[in-house]
Amino acid sequence: MSTELTEPAVPPPTEPPSAPSRRTFIATTTAVGGAVVAGGLIAGPAALGTETGAVAAPLSGRVSLTVNGKQHTVTVDNRTSLLDLLREHLDLPGSKKGCNAGACGACTVLVDGRRVNSCLTLAVRLEGAEVTTIEGLAPGGEDGELHPLQSAFVEQDAFQCGYCTPGQIMSGVGCIQEGHTGSKDEIREWMSGNICRCGCYVKIVRAVEQTARGK
Repeated sequence: MSTELTEPAVPPPTEPPSAPSRRTFIATTTAVGGAVVAGGLIAGPAALGTETGAVAAPLSGRVSLTVNGKQHTVTVDNRTSLLDLLREHLDLPGSKKGCNAGACGACTVLVDGRRVNSCLTLAVRLEGAEVTTIEGLAPGGEDGELHPLQSAFVEQDAFQCGYCTPGQIMSGVGCIQEGHTGSKDEIREWMSGNICRCGCYVKIVRAVEQTARGK
């Protein structure tokens, strides 16, 4: 009995699907992209919930502090720096905004007798604090007698453009109060956070030294 081998049936070849035209591709992707954007605009806020409100409306805080001997109670954005509080809310522009990153010292003030970079200090954290700025340093006020270090800066010609001078003087007062005036090198070290772009460092050190010696 003979057995014939037969080849399996092969389906007839089919033509490959035609690729979409450039016009069809652009129209399709544009429609899909528009739907995604529209969906994000419509569903975005609902999906984010209450977090969106927190970002859009930052909380404010109330703080009471003494600045140059005067009591102030203000309500400010919780992100407000002491520097912006002084300049924009209390009309005390003597403290300068230089780098706004704590690197130049132009904004130095005294808080409870200690020098701080006011651009890095949050105002709402100073409840009950006593702040002294360059405007309140002179014992006789703006029209009265100068502070000894202010007089020394004039005598030593320790400034040029004057932009950094308020911060230099406030930092120098703090340096003297902290007792870091044993030598010129010590003064330079403890005043190194204050930058003078005009290069008056030698005369600034002389002024601080003169005041510390009481001369």
